[in-house]
Amino acid sequence: MTELKEFLEKNIEEGFQRILISNARKKEGASKLQVRPVLLKGQLWYQVTRTEGTKEIHKNYGKEELISCLCTEMEENFRQLQLESVKVRGTVLVSKKGRMSIKTKVQNAQGKNREDFIPMLSHNRSKQYLLQEGVPVPWLVDLGVMSQDGKVKHSRYDKFKQLNRFLEFIRDILPKLPKDREIRIIDFGCGKSYLTFAMYYYLKVLNHYDIRVTGLDLKEDVIEHCSHLAEKYGYDKLEFLQGDIASYEGTDQVDMVVTLHACDTATDYALAKAVKWNASVILSVPCCQHELNRQVENEMLAPVLEYGILKERFAALLTDGLRAQMLTTAGYDTQILEFIDMEHTPKNLLIRAVKNPQRKQDLQQQKAWKDCVQAFHVQPSLEKLLFETDKEGCR
Repeated sequence: MTELKEFLEKNIEEGFQRILISNARKKEGASKLQVRPVLLKGQLWYQVTRTEGTKEIHKNYGKEELISCLCTEMEENFRQLQLESVKVRGTVLVSKKGRMSIKTKVQNAQGKNREDFIPMLSHNRSKQYLLQEGVPVPWLVDLGVMSQDGKVKHSRYDKFKQLNRFLEFIRDILPKLPKDREIRIIDFGCGKSYLTFAMYYYLKVLNHYDIRVTGLDLKEDVIEHCSHLAEKYGYDKLEFLQGDIASYEGTDQVDMVVTLHACDTATDYALAKAVKWNASVILSVPCCQHELNRQVENEMLAPVLEYGILKERFAALLTDGLRAQMLTTAGYDTQILEFIDMEHTPKNLLIRAVKNPQRKQDLQQQKAWKDCVQAFHVQPSLEKLLFETDKEGCR
């Protein structure tokens, strides 16, 4: 590894841009590593991003520690390393017999200097959002998120990030939606409808999908305001209706159901409606969850559950875990994902469920969550809505 160490020491210097390590030798563990320079409090560090399945783990190193780490990784876990800087591009390959080859190509560094390079080091580089900063969007202006020139207001930046994060989830599931007809989308508990407008604008205006979107909420004044804005912008396939999620019967065909912060069991009614309609995609960010908090009992965990805040958080996690398991049993590939950083909101979990026609009913899995329900002496609304009676029309 002496040759590799010398190569890294020589090229991880001023003008270094990134390293990508790939071609893992083992199926378990990390599939790739990425390295980039970052400036933290005026000091130069090297951030290593380790990809393990769907997780990304970040760690910062000094130069010598980084070189030692990379040499070990190439000796034990990977077969390919690519380095890029303003001066050179290099490729390191390790054969199955352990033989290493290093090839370099000198870059044209004309015009490159320290001042050109420093902006790339910022730890908080500007993110490229699907809704771009600096580009005025009429409904974001009217809803108070942007100024007239497209600048995001400081007090509304968390909302702006939240909207973009949700749009990223929507972008990821687009291949699961029909392509040969109008896509039907319902946003339950739409509130002021930031997300409803964002979906319509991103899918219809920016990407020209054939969609029809309905926002449903209990508040009459909010629905009137949002309807006025939709008419103002000429969004002819965006409608807002006043009503309750549990009693809504406005359609029998929906492709995607969205619910952002629907309170307590309102989320369960939205999920049950989605399953009833055989919706292709469900995206749900639950809100306050009181139902199981009032019920949960467990002798073994009693010393922990006597603390109110811990019981509240445990009940919320138990609720979302059971929801995900029930949706899986109902024929969906289901995940629970981080919606947005905890520093912005504690209500940061998203349930993403995608219909899988090939998924067969797993009685063992159904028994597992039913055992969990019994262990904590709870009766979740979603269980009744999906599994206990056919007259509910949700199975």
